[in-house]
Amino acid sequence: EKYRPQALSELVSHRDILSTVQRFISEDRLPHLLLYGPPGTGKTSTILACARQLYREREFGSMVLELNASDDRGIDIVRGPILSFASTRTIFKKGFKLVILDEADAMTQDAQNALRRVIEKFTENTRFCLICNYLSKIIPALQSRCTRFRFGPLTPELMVPRLQHVIQEEGVDVTEDGMKALVTLSSGDMRRALNILQSTSMAFGKVTEENVYTCTGHPLKSDIANILDWMLNQDFSTAYRKIMELKTLKGLALQDILTEIHLFVHRVDFPPSIRIQLLIKLADIEYRLAAGTSEKIQLSSLIAAFQVTRDLVVAEA
Repeated sequence: EKYRPQALSELVSHRDILSTVQRFISEDRLPHLLLYGPPGTGKTSTILACARQLYREREFGSMVLELNASDDRGIDIVRGPILSFASTRTIFKKGFKLVILDEADAMTQDAQNALRRVIEKFTENTRFCLICNYLSKIIPALQSRCTRFRFGPLTPELMVPRLQHVIQEEGVDVTEDGMKALVTLSSGDMRRALNILQSTSMAFGKVTEENVYTCTGHPLKSDIANILDWMLNQDFSTAYRKIMELKTLKGLALQDILTEIHLFVHRVDFPPSIRIQLLIKLADIEYRLAAGTSEKIQLSSLIAAFQVTRDLVVAEA
């Protein structure tokens, strides 16, 4: 929260969206907005920055109604407080009020249906801004009443300067590979990147690749390389024993190991037909893990899949 951007100019991403919104504001023609995309990509920050630009500090309370998923937003709230807020005009201020509904995809169908009438009826003096992670959970009737903007995951080029700014302000010791690890693990979620940065610097003092992976409980690249090496070069029982030891020692989840190994499979040069077989096997294992099966049996299955692959490669060669 400490580094949440306060003005539109401070936001690092989605220049095209920001310039459009900026133009809406300057021409005083702000439509109803629907901002959607994965978490940590600047949706809430954008609309709060807009609100700060539109209203002065002391007007904020009377002009902006912000409701989050944690607040009650059932049909009664839509018909009560939201309706009464939207239907009243402020005496001393021209312009419109703003209703921000964060995490709008958590609203029930009934509440969303009640909202469509409210939005239409009071367009004169109120603008609605819906924010959600999944567009498909917002009813089409609401989607068509709003101008939609998609906030995609942030690219590393956008994240790194902002992270560096925070690192400088906080005086954290971060190595080059540590920075890479932060960006990789947060997968385009700025908030998550900052959280990982904070927890790693508090736990270890220095933010290196190894520390970041250890702090988030992700398997290290070297560990994955070892696991792959064992599965392809050792016999079954040795590979199983070693991987079990490593899992217990580092507290790794098979799910994470599977995700990382999948990336490696794409990099290793297998013949196409064999790679396809292997990927199907990996997918099966992930599916079975999601269904809540025993990790030990699925680990055996994973090793078996690789050993069969190895034999096939040898046979083809």
